[in-house]
Formats: sequence, structure tokens, C-alpha cells
Amino acid sequence: MTQDLIYRVARIHENATLPSRGSQGAAGYDLFACEEKVIAPGEWGAVDTGIVFEFPTDVYARVAPRSGLAFKKGIQVGAGVVDSDYRDSIKAILFNHGKEPFQVQVGDRIAQVIFERIYLPVLQDTPYIELTSTERGTGGFGSTGK
Repeated sequence: MTQDLIYRVARIHENATLPSRGSQGAAGYDLFACEEKVIAPGEWGAVDTGIVFEFPTDVYARVAPRSGLAFKKGIQVGAGVVDSDYRDSIKAILFNHGKEPFQVQVGDRIAQVIFERIYLPVLQDTPYIELTSTERGTGGFGSTGK
């Protein structure tokens, strides 16, 4: 672990828990619910963590599913990009693909956050004909599978 990487996190809700890693080799930090909520089967909802991050502009935070919740309960996470200039409470959008209502309690681990470096290239407007051709070409969505 690089000691010079320090990202700031603030608790803005009385029930907020600081993110933590589940093991020394964990890629992400667990995110905890600061509110109770029930998400019915086939439905989704935003669950508040009560925390706000501050990190460099060449980084984004990706809110990702927890493997255990996905496997055991059918809970997935959606729309998980947190930009460096976002200064509001982080919420996890949870989709319940399971057969039972998903009961979220204060302090439950609901998702994880992974910090990733981003690259912001200059996008050059180019006529399509000038793009390099590839073997796949215009095969379309799903064209590499059988």
C-alpha cells in the first residue's frame, strides 16, 4: 500500500460508517448503509452511505457490487461512477434480482468503492473513412460471440 495516497472522507450523517477493506488484499473499500430500507424483488432503490469523498481529478470512485450479496441475495449495483468534483453523500443504487425483499439495516455492507485512475484524452473529430479498419469492423454488438 502506498502511504502517500491519502483521500479524504467525511461522515455527514450520524449513522455513517467509514469505508473499510475486508482484507489486506481487497481491491475495494466496503460501503455501509446509514439508513434502513427495503427493496422488493424486481425493484431498485438508492441506499445512502452518509459519506462524502475528496480525491484527485485524475481518479474516479466506482461503486461496485459485493460478490456475497450478488451471489447469496441477487443484489447488484448500478450507475456507480463518482466524479472527483462530486461533494454530496454517496448512494448505492441496489437492484434486487432475488426472490425475497432485501432488508437493509444501518451498518450493513451494501457495496464497495474502488478508486480507479482515469485518462482524459483530447478527442479529435475525424471522418469515419479515416479511422483505421479492423478485422471486426462493423460486426456490431455481440459479434465476437457464437
